[in-house]
Amino acid sequence: MRLGGRIWKDNKFWLAEVPMLDAMTQGRSRRDALRMMADLVQTMANKPAFHVAVFPGAHGAFEIGSDDVAALVAVMLRRQREKHGVSLSEVAHRLGARSKTAYARYEQGRTAPTVKKLFELLAAVAPGEDFVFQESPGSRTRAA
Repeated sequence: MRLGGRIWKDNKFWLAEVPMLDAMTQGRSRRDALRMMADLVQTMANKPAFHVAVFPGAHGAFEIGSDDVAALVAVMLRRQREKHGVSLSEVAHRLGARSKTAYARYEQGRTAPTVKKLFELLAAVAPGEDFVFQESPGSRTRAA
C-alpha cells in the first residue's frame, strides 16, 4: 500500500505533504524533504523496525509505502480521526460497535483492514468525505 504526496519548492525550502496523513515537512533539497517525510511517518508510527520507503514521481508527485501495511493504515486512521476531531468512542459508535476496541485494533495496527473495511472505517471517521485510492505504477519505480 502506498499513499500519495506532493513536493514543491517554496523560496529556499522544499515542502513535502501527504494529505491522507495530514502531514507536511520541509528540507533544504528535494531529497532532504522526502527523507524528512519518511522519518516523520516512521516517528508517527512509533513502532520498532517500521520502515517507510519513498517513491519519487513526476510533476511534484511522490508516494510513501511500507511492507507493514497494518502500521501504515494505523497511522492514516489515527491522523484522519485527529484531523476530524473525533474520539475513539465516537468512531466506534458510528460503526455500530459496542466498544471502542473494535475500531482501536485497526488504529493500533493489530489488524489490517480489507479495502472494504478501510472505506467503512474512513466513512466513520469523516462522514460525507470522499477518499480516493488509485492504482499506482510505482511497482516499476525504485524507492528513494
